[in-house]
Amino acid sequence: MEFNAADIFEGVVDRIPNREAVVLGSTRLTYQELDARTNKAANALKKLGIKKGSHIGIYAFNCIEWLEVMLGAYKLCAIPININYRYVEEELKYLIDNADMEAVFYHKQFGEKLNNIRNDLPLLKDFICINDGSGADDVIEGSFDFEALISNEDDSRLSVERSGDDRYILYTGGTTGMPKGVVWRMEDVLMTLGGGIDAVTGEKYPTPEAFADKCLQDQTTALALAPLMHGAAQWQSFNAFFSGWKFILNDQISFDADYIWEIIAKEKVMNLTITGDAMGRPLCDALPSALEKGLDLSSLFVLASTASVFSASIKDTILEYLPNLFLIDAVGSSETGATGVNIHTKDGKLKDSGGGPKFTKPNFSEIVNLETLEIIQPSDTATIGYLARKGHVPVAYYKDEEKSKKTFIEINGERYSIPGDMAKYEEDGQMTLLGRGSVSINSGGEKIFPEEVEMALKAHPNIFDCLVVGVKDERWGQKVVAVIQRRENSELSLNEIKDTASKYIASYKMPKEIVFSELIERAPSGKPNYQWAQKFANSQLNIK
Repeated sequence: MEFNAADIFEGVVDRIPNREAVVLGSTRLTYQELDARTNKAANALKKLGIKKGSHIGIYAFNCIEWLEVMLGAYKLCAIPININYRYVEEELKYLIDNADMEAVFYHKQFGEKLNNIRNDLPLLKDFICINDGSGADDVIEGSFDFEALISNEDDSRLSVERSGDDRYILYTGGTTGMPKGVVWRMEDVLMTLGGGIDAVTGEKYPTPEAFADKCLQDQTTALALAPLMHGAAQWQSFNAFFSGWKFILNDQISFDADYIWEIIAKEKVMNLTITGDAMGRPLCDALPSALEKGLDLSSLFVLASTASVFSASIKDTILEYLPNLFLIDAVGSSETGATGVNIHTKDGKLKDSGGGPKFTKPNFSEIVNLETLEIIQPSDTATIGYLARKGHVPVAYYKDEEKSKKTFIEINGERYSIPGDMAKYEEDGQMTLLGRGSVSINSGGEKIFPEEVEMALKAHPNIFDCLVVGVKDERWGQKVVAVIQRRENSELSLNEIKDTASKYIASYKMPKEIVFSELIERAPSGKPNYQWAQKFANSQLNIK
């Protein structure tokens, strides 16, 4: 056995074949049943000519087939690529072309988009349609039906030589720019994103067998709310499978907080994973009603947030209703995995001193001065630098040598991943995440980080969500503008907002203007869409 996702998964299946593995709606599969279905998918892929190193796309909402295709590809040492189901045709064409996809598995309702661009994608040979119950026609000539394709396939495992050097690629849109493929060695991504290294202690499982033995512990029931096309959900699934957990996926396309609390009560969910305020705030708002209905939520003991900011005010409110919860913030990105975690409890809350998320420095994270390539020491609380992870880090961005050289850097003989999040040390030794430098605002010579301002603004009870951007200004160069979605469609003045935010941020960071939107546009993962916010703010303020 190698440090390889397929090997570890098969090792877990052999240890606990009859334990329930995955639940999505009315579909429930044991580890043995899931393994058999993924073996069929792997054998079908092989017959299509997919081989070690081939790239295939998965273009679908959450479904069991998503997991089956992903695991089946890894069994064959092929590379499954996540496709954002919100992409328009030009974005879709860019991603499929950039990723060199040879085949795409797609929900039937997406067939028309694929058919419109297929002639511009000479490498893309095979289309495999997954029935989504939408009633749409499959318009792609020569496509395969997924169930028909795998129905007569052998469900035995392929004999494939796998290794820790096999590749894993995750496409990430980030907050700005076109999507980019983050390329990892399989062993590195297992250590960093798959639970092979404890995010708190930094301890590594010594052998693949010891890694697979994690599944022998008592079973945890876990619910992940990010869509599978987002890396957070993919690696939540692997963490669950490698640990022998029962893994539950949201079977609804739109996010319904009331429905989620019902699932938690019905399935006795113990571990819930969300992506920041985009999910945390609706869940928080729906929690009192869920308890009034008599839903038993006592099984839930961990609520973890990854990939996006989780505001302290929301955490505090949730703890008022569920005081026994452990609330975990995991700071990180697709290029680093977790760079730090923090635990928030009823009796052990972190001080809400404003600014960005704060976390204890793990031994694999540093703050780096990119101009001098020096490691900033915890005693230096005045210097802002770039948050970096060392050790098991990605190889490169796919087909982007220039960006790879800027992000994956060697310092003192050790490789670091530095994707652009800025941070600083506090007096108590903790790190504070300030935000992505690429969207920082330069106002009157001061650098202002949108996420820091957003967290301060969200302390106001009538701000449901917000994004902060910089717009052109003759006096300041750029001025801070907040795009706000109100909880209630009532008056909300700039001075009122400033009164609340002044407890957390300095006056120069305050918005100079505010604009209101019915909805804040975010990715399904909860990541902010700053490009949209910039255009919206400019249009509302007549900035050209």
